[in-house]
Amino acid sequence: MSKKTVLTGITTSGTPHIGNYLGAIKPAINASQNDAFQSFFFLADYHALIKCQDPARVAQSSREIAATWLALGLDTDKATFYRQTDIPQITELSWILSCLTSKGLMNRAHAYKASVDANRDAGNPDLDDGVTMGLFSYPVLMAADILMFNADIVPVGKDQIQHIEMARDVAGRFNHAYEPLFALPEAQVDEATQLIPGLDGRKMSKSYDNTIPLFCSSDQLRKLINQIVTDIKAPGEPKDPDNSTLFQLYSLFANEQETSVMRQRFLEGIGWGDAKKELFEYLDSQLTQPRNRYNELMNDLGTVEAILQKGAEKAKAVSEPFMEKVRIAAGIRPLNYVPVAKEVKTETKEKPAQDSARAEEGRRRAILMQLTPVFKRIDSAADKAKEAAVVLAEKAEEVEQLKKKAKQKAQNELDILKEELAKFF
Repeated sequence: MSKKTVLTGITTSGTPHIGNYLGAIKPAINASQNDAFQSFFFLADYHALIKCQDPARVAQSSREIAATWLALGLDTDKATFYRQTDIPQITELSWILSCLTSKGLMNRAHAYKASVDANRDAGNPDLDDGVTMGLFSYPVLMAADILMFNADIVPVGKDQIQHIEMARDVAGRFNHAYEPLFALPEAQVDEATQLIPGLDGRKMSKSYDNTIPLFCSSDQLRKLINQIVTDIKAPGEPKDPDNSTLFQLYSLFANEQETSVMRQRFLEGIGWGDAKKELFEYLDSQLTQPRNRYNELMNDLGTVEAILQKGAEKAKAVSEPFMEKVRIAAGIRPLNYVPVAKEVKTETKEKPAQDSARAEEGRRRAILMQLTPVFKRIDSAADKAKEAAVVLAEKAEEVEQLKKKAKQKAQNELDILKEELAKFF
């Protein structure tokens, strides 16, 4: 049984906070300890440039995030831990995928639409004001991150699911246009950690300036926890644990029994001051050991750099030969390249049935997307059955006139048209 590939990255634009740990780092490290998976974790430093043009901040964040993963126990002998910018094949793949990605697909990306909406709401006649090509094409670079290592599972928040769907679409287009080299990734969303509250009760985010740095000092941790917003209920009054930031943060670190005990204390009316004290003491005890290791690593960045370089070599052992296959499939080849005749097999033991089904799903999905104008043409016709017959006849004639690879591509489209339009006959 082949291992599933898990891949995730963190953008190097800020200091790691408790939300990053609970939402991404902790589940990723847990997955890396499972022998059923092979794991790829990276510092997304190219992505950082989209929103942050402060070089000192990007560089410092790279140090902090790398040290954080290692301090929390990432086993780099099991997982491949690397820096995005150390793998040039990723940006090369991003360009090839860009040449297959429609602008219409990018127009639907949440981040781009949010920028356009903000300009519209502000009365700015230039709806693209402030939109860089980095922001606009961000989903393509993310697709390259994922597809370079043929990730099966990508742990993400709900706001990133769209990007995984886009990666699937782009992979399907490549597989259909050239050669089926890419697996179709699946988003993995942990509902339990989707909303990690910050100091003000909103989602913990650098954008809201409501974060708790993961490895801040004990004094700073106490100070920040004391800033957490609570209601005006006095000690002795029952409190709703499910609507309390204090309880939610405690439960995300504590085990089931500890959480149950704390829930009861809330229902019995624990004072907010006592609740904050309990949360501080529990978090501080959990974070003291990794905090000490983190500080050691931040004072020994040569060791951290060496670990990243080791990870880059492991990653390039995968990306370099795979990128060669991608180039050749797209026609970027040595002038004396001679295609190797492929043996036709009815069944291959090396490729599990599930993987074959996923590849076929992606191929079919890509073809259907390219046939969208044809389906619109039929839907708008007065006599849909007649128009469907005309479309099939035109496509059949096109197949007869084409040769070799172009003919096979048109034949694939004809086969799917016959399946989709069968309802009219």
